Amino acid sequence: MANRAIGKSEKSKQVNTYLEAFTMKVHQARKYLMENEQEITAENIKNILRGNTPDNRMIMDVFTEHNIQIEALVGKDFAPGTFIRYKTSFDHTRSFIQWKYKKDDIPIKKLDYDFISDYSFWLKTVRGCSHNTTLKYLANFKKVVLTCVKKGWLSRDPFIGFKMTKKEIERDYLSSEELKYLTEKVFRIERLAQVRDIFLFSCYTGLAYIDVKNLKRNQIVIGIDKEKRIVTKRKKTDSTVKLPLLPTALDIISKYKVHPKCTSEGSVLPVLSNQKMNADLKEIADLCGIEKELTFHIARHTFATTVTLGNGVPMETVSKMLGHSSLKQTQHYAKILDTKISSDMQKLRNLLEE
Repeated sequence: MANRAIGKSEKSKQVNTYLEAFTMKVHQARKYLMENEQEITAENIKNILRGNTPDNRMIMDVFTEHNIQIEALVGKDFAPGTFIRYKTSFDHTRSFIQWKYKKDDIPIKKLDYDFISDYSFWLKTVRGCSHNTTLKYLANFKKVVLTCVKKGWLSRDPFIGFKMTKKEIERDYLSSEELKYLTEKVFRIERLAQVRDIFLFSCYTGLAYIDVKNLKRNQIVIGIDKEKRIVTKRKKTDSTVKLPLLPTALDIISKYKVHPKCTSEGSVLPVLSNQKMNADLKEIADLCGIEKELTFHIARHTFATTVTLGNGVPMETVSKMLGHSSLKQTQHYAKILDTKISSDMQKLRNLLEE
């Protein structure tokens, strides 16, 4: 027989048995390619014989490929923060697999509801993540998983039946009375007065800490209404933001116009590190009798609630100024405006009485 060992020795029998088994595997590989409408080539057959088929793809390998593509599209389709989130999600997924399976990776076909449920449990207990933070990491992982489903590598979405509902969080913000008191408070320590001013600037612009820190003088332009406005991009989302400047914000800009740090760097305000700012804000809160835990991010919430929505600015306008990609991101600010609801209903009562 051609391509077979000649003779009846035990060694010849072993060689021929191996060749027959190998030939059978080649036929099976060829059949697999035909059934999956893939090109029948020596390279493809070799990959199948080595176990490199879509059925045997590994979770972390697919995640790696996904993140490489995201990184390549940063600045085009994705913001830098998006890649960082996927990178962190990748690290958590790998750590979970090592914790549960004592391996660095497992096949995609092992993904099921129990995997997702256990991953959620691990994030909350071992990593100490809150419920909403856990869902953020799972949402990142789900996007990778759905890619596998779309490409036919997974027959079923393992997230089916798993609840991804976030808990509503009560976000702190300054009331109009607290904002007024903070504005009028006289600080004897220059450092605290400076931090208060920068915090107030964020209260009247809605800019996040990093966006205030990066704000340059050339980003303040004259708008179509002949008034000054900020034109910048949010660091977090890379979305363009156009902000008409309110009088309080303009006064603060003018106050620091000749500050050495601002003149040398071309920056609008002399912003310290976020850690130092938040430490000083705690001291400022104590001096002002504000019982809320004052952090820089509260300024952004104050702009959304007390300064804009609370004064009747339409949600669509606020959403645009905050740099949100959808109204859904802005709606949670409106939910906490109990005073606004009372005010609106009183107006309705007066109208009905008339």
